[in-house]
Parts: sequence; structure tokens; C-alpha cells
Amino acid sequence: MTTALRPLTGIKVFDFSATVLGPTVTRYLADHGATVVRIESLSHLETTRIATPYGGNQPGINSSGYFATHNAGKLSITVNMKKPKAMQVVERLIRWADVLIESFAPGVMARWGLSYEDVRRIKPEIIMASTSLQGQYGPYASHRGYGQMASAMAGWYEVTGWPDGEPVGPYSAYSDFIDWNFLLVSILTALDYRRRTGEGQYIEQSQLESALQFLAPAILDYEFNGTVAGRMGNRDPYAAPHGAYRCLGEDRWCAIAVNCDEEWWAFCTVLGDLPWSREERFQTLAGRKANEDELDRLVEAWTCERKAEDVTAVMQAAGVPAGVVQNAEDLFGDPQLAHRGHFAVLDHPEIGPYRIATSCFHLSRCPNNPLSPAPLLGEHNELVLEQFLGMTKDEISDLVAEGVLE
Repeated sequence: MTTALRPLTGIKVFDFSATVLGPTVTRYLADHGATVVRIESLSHLETTRIATPYGGNQPGINSSGYFATHNAGKLSITVNMKKPKAMQVVERLIRWADVLIESFAPGVMARWGLSYEDVRRIKPEIIMASTSLQGQYGPYASHRGYGQMASAMAGWYEVTGWPDGEPVGPYSAYSDFIDWNFLLVSILTALDYRRRTGEGQYIEQSQLESALQFLAPAILDYEFNGTVAGRMGNRDPYAAPHGAYRCLGEDRWCAIAVNCDEEWWAFCTVLGDLPWSREERFQTLAGRKANEDELDRLVEAWTCERKAEDVTAVMQAAGVPAGVVQNAEDLFGDPQLAHRGHFAVLDHPEIGPYRIATSCFHLSRCPNNPLSPAPLLGEHNELVLEQFLGMTKDEISDLVAEGVLE
């Protein structure tokens, strides 16, 4: 690397967001050099501060591994928005910041006198970003919810599960984990626009609409063919075998996907050209799909006698897509992730040393790993109020006395 200077060094971010999507965006901004100041409050704790798992299995507002992952590299101040003088701090933060990001339900910021029009009167060139379940306007804009709701409304729950079972949905608040990149790119685009024009702007994201982007094939299939996508387990209409197959050991699996005839022939070679693999019914994709239940049974009869790692190795060597279904322990021992330095170790004052996933991409000319662990609640009150906002010790004492910094 030719320089330690990060691309967003000098950019200042006022982070009013919570849970996963917004904090993931600001975590990426911080990893790339931005100074991110989170506003929190002891009177209304951030959801993930009290989310499991806890470091050392000891519950506490500073020991959530969830919070520690999504908020590394940031600063934390406490401001109780129910107190009248809270706006003294907020207005100074707005004047300080280049970007303000919030994830409250639509209407909350406006009730505080912090709509985009209010904010731009304080600082015309600011970039303000709002992310919410269904956007800031429309008949359902006021609906509250988390990523589970956005995922369900987008259709992910309808297509996740087994054909003869109930919808199970993808893992956790799924849309939070896939929607953040839209907002991140929008903020970077707005920063570039301001660099060229001097003008700020308002970005508002619907998490529902963002989640729909990842279901485009299913939506298009309905639009053009009237086909309603449904649950089909691990199967795929254009591949067979396609699934997670039981392997040797307790709860060990290997995912295999055969997408074309060339891969099928290679797959059969790996299996040792077993008699059933030469049967006419399995020689075409249509035939394999028509006999998929039997095919899956035969494949698993072969995989269950072998370790998942060995199945993956021989399939990959033959050009057949395959991969171990890894659990958390596997991930931390994965040699590829280790070689690329995907997990960094940060030393948290309460949790102690913990491993954290770094960026999902590398930059050739500068680092983009997290610089510090997640902050303790209100850890940087004095630093931010004095050094960033220019408040005097008397002003800060008054805020403490009136319960603003709680």
C-alpha cells in the first residue's frame, strides 16, 4: 500500500441510526476514514446494545457482540432527545457534519424539528439520509418494523422454505443485511456531487423497495409469464443435483450445484461412474429434474460416507461447484478467510479482544480495516462536545445538570 490515508478521511458523519442497516453503512464510512459520531441515549437504548450474544455471556449495555460488530471505529455520545436543551447539541452536530443519517420511523425527525428542510436551514450543504421500512411517504409510510417485516413484505418469506411447509423466511432481519449497500452508494454519490457543485441533498430509502431488487427474476417471471414463485427448498429450476447433502459426521453438509451437462459428466466421474449415473433418466437436465427425489437420495448415499471437506475438494478439482456448509466455528478456521485477513482482532475495554469481520473488499492503495472497537455508551461525550463542537466546560456542566447527556 502506498499510503495510510483513507479515501473518506476528513468526512464527518452524524449517525442517528440504529439496529443494523444504518450502522452498517456508517461502519463502512468509518472503515474508510470518516469520523462517525453516534447519538445514543441511556433512556432509550439502541436495540443492538442489548442484543445477544454477550461477551463472556455477561449481559450489559457495552458487551453486545452484535453492537460491537456493526459499530467498530465510531464515537458515541449520549443525548436525551426528551430534554429541551438536547437541540443545542444536535444543531451543533449538524453544523459540524457533512452527512446526517437517521433510521427513525417517518415523522419522528420532523416532530423534533429535524426534517430535511429544518436541517438544511442550519447547514444548506449537508447530505441527509433517511432509511425506513417503506419510505417517507405513501399510505403505509407510517408502518413500523424491522428487517423481518421488510423481508416478508418483499416476498422473501414466500420463497424460503419447503414446498409442503410453512414459510420460514431467511435468517434474521434479512433485508438489513442486503439493503445497506444501496444507501452507502447513494451517500458516496451525494458526496461526489457536493464536491463538484457545493450542494447537499436528501436521500430517502425504502428498505422494502431495496429488498425487491434481489427478487427481480421472480418478479419478472410473474410480469411476463404469470408465474408466482413459491417455496422449493434447496432446489433450482435450472440445476440438478442442486442442494445441501448430508456428509460424514454430526450435522455436516456439502452444497453441490450441477448447472450443465459438462458439470454433470464431471460429477459422474467424481462419483466413479456409478451404474445409476449412466441411466437414461439422468442424462438430461429435464430427466434429472423429473427424477430429482431419487437423484438426491442417490447423491446423499455417496456424500454421507465422506467428509464434507473431502467432497468439496474432489468436486472443485473436477470443476463442479461445491462448498462445505460452514458453521461459525468453521468460518473462524477457514484458511481462505484467514489468508485474506478477513477477521481482525479488536480490543474492547469490557468485552476484551474480539474478532470482527472486516470489509468485503480490499483497496490496493490504502487500508480499510476498522481502526478501533465499538464505543462504550457515551464514551466520547467530552471529546465530541469540547473538541468537535467547541463547547465550554460550563456549557457541558449545564447539560449534565439538566439530564441532557443521558
